[in-house]
Amino acid sequence: MNIETANRLLKYRKDSGLSQEELAEKIGVSRQAVSKWERSEASPDTDNLIRLAELYDISLDELLTGKKPEAAQEEKTESESDESEEKESPDDSKTEFEPDENTTYYKYDRVSFKNGIHVDGKDGDRVHISFKDGVNVYEKHGDEVHVGWNGVNVKENGKQRVYTNENGNVMVDEELKNAHHSNPTHKALNLFPFWAIALAAFLAWGFSGLYFGWALSWICFLSIPLYYSLVDAIFKRNPSHFAYPVLVTAAYVIFGYFNICGGWSAGWIVFLTIPFYYIICSFIKKLNTD
Repeated sequence: MNIETANRLLKYRKDSGLSQEELAEKIGVSRQAVSKWERSEASPDTDNLIRLAELYDISLDELLTGKKPEAAQEEKTESESDESEEKESPDDSKTEFEPDENTTYYKYDRVSFKNGIHVDGKDGDRVHISFKDGVNVYEKHGDEVHVGWNGVNVKENGKQRVYTNENGNVMVDEELKNAHHSNPTHKALNLFPFWAIALAAFLAWGFSGLYFGWALSWICFLSIPLYYSLVDAIFKRNPSHFAYPVLVTAAYVIFGYFNICGGWSAGWIVFLTIPFYYIICSFIKKLNTD
């Protein structure tokens, strides 16, 4: 879906006075799906497009193009006459980040700071960071990492590998569990109760009152996914399994509290290292498969 259509979906929803949750409930999808449509990360299927058009009481053509049926016919000849002019000035198109037709790839690398930090690589890698949706990494081969209010979710080649269930427990699929069991050292390190160390550090730091006390000691809990993902990355020899976005989040918080590298106002730039990390991971993965 192109940026114009995504912005149009956002406008129609706001004009209707609906939140993302309310719209999702009305058409029977998740709020995350609506959010992805409006950020041009995914496209609604035909059934959902029809439901949206019916909900907003507009035609499907108007939903997709923004033109009313009668206006679309009048402007058809104008668009055809302008087509030759557009072809004669290709440099003008470089000022916009339009996705290629029928693909989520972009013509150029794109960075946006609207409602967070959004990095879209022209090769298909994407990183989206916001307070509302957390850290979301999409690797062009299908791997995904999501760290947010709903927990931690890791997908590998389209398959959900690690996720947080409704009780807050981190779950691992059977295939990965079996792989872990094949290496006794790997299994032992994964069974090691590192969470207890993180909890003890959190309590000790908080009660001590040192270095902002309880206000900052919660960062100890970020070490839990860092530990287990590091173990997995080492034994699988796949650095993309390491929860690098969590490490970056911890670094940003430390920069902010201790006024390092410009504090809160400039420390956010550390998030821009995330796409470079996964680019390096993709390169290493390609070397291992060749």
